[in-house]
Amino acid sequence: MRIGPKYKICRRLGSGIFSKCQTTRYTISEGKKKLGARQGRKHRTTKTEFGAQLLEKQKIRLSYGLNERQLVNYVAKSKQKRGTLAAQEIFKLLETRLDNVIFRMGLVPTRQFARQAVTHVHITVNNKRVARPSYEVRAGDVIGIRTGSKQNGIFRDKKETMKDHIAPSWIELDRELVTAKILSTPPSSEQSPDLNFASIVQFYSRV
Repeated sequence: MRIGPKYKICRRLGSGIFSKCQTTRYTISEGKKKLGARQGRKHRTTKTEFGAQLLEKQKIRLSYGLNERQLVNYVAKSKQKRGTLAAQEIFKLLETRLDNVIFRMGLVPTRQFARQAVTHVHITVNNKRVARPSYEVRAGDVIGIRTGSKQNGIFRDKKETMKDHIAPSWIELDRELVTAKILSTPPSSEQSPDLNFASIVQFYSRV
């Protein structure tokens, strides 16, 4: 999926949702731009509830690298759970995507990179090759690197680079074998404070 100019997107959404926007250089640059914007602003803009929900929706969609149809499908599936449970279900569905798990393992630096690793058939689930980034992992699944890809340049030194990586509580890393075992579904307590999953349930309930 083509995302577009990441600096511009981060500036609009007000969140460093891409690794490129989480650098000191970006922070300094944006600080100067915001100062200039405040000095030149003649009136305040009022953000509506709908506008706020739209921004939250865009944050989540772009953070996980989804297109609009994919996100709509996840929301529809989550609505089988009512109330706050729907928001928790969306979080669980997005976190258990195979590309996200590869990212959470620390195998790759970004989710976009993770999708490429999966579609290029570098990744296995329970020793079987899987080429679908949206594949939903389950408790007990073991995710690893395909044998023929272990000497590939992007994976060759992962034993070293993963030494200090801290995975979520629901993922158990084997740093020696460079694999991960799914222990459970992602707990809602580990949701990022920067992403409001309840907001997108409300957004799609009114559009």
